[in-house]
Amino acid sequence: MDPSLNVLGEELKPCSTSPVTGFFRDGCCNTGGADTGKHTVCCIMTKEFLAFSKYIGNDLSTPRPEFHFAGLKEGDRWCLCVDRWLQAHQEDAAPHIVLESTHKNTLETVPLGVLKRKAVDIN
Repeated sequence: MDPSLNVLGEELKPCSTSPVTGFFRDGCCNTGGADTGKHTVCCIMTKEFLAFSKYIGNDLSTPRPEFHFAGLKEGDRWCLCVDRWLQAHQEDAAPHIVLESTHKNTLETVPLGVLKRKAVDIN
C-alpha cells in the first residue's frame, strides 16, 4: 500500500465506514499497486453523478447483495476512481470531494487547483 497521505500532504482521513469504502475496504481512499483503478478520490454522492455513472455503465446506486453492496445514495461518501471523477468533471457531473480524505496519488491525474474548486469543508 502507498503511504496514507492526502492531497494536502497530511495524514489521510477516513472517507466512509457506512458504507465502507476504499479499494481495501478500510474506509479510506488508500491505493497501491493492486488498485489499477486508483480509487483515490473521496466523493460525496449526488443524484446527478449517480445517474451519470449509471448512464456510462457503472451503476453505483443499485444494491448488489451478492457483493455485500447496498447501493449508494445522495449524500453517501465513496472512494471513486480518479479517471471516473475526471471524466465526470469534464462532463459537468462530478460530485464534490473531501480533500483531507482524497489520496495524494490523485495529484498524478488531477491538479490540486481543480480539486479545490470541487472541495467541500465538512468540518
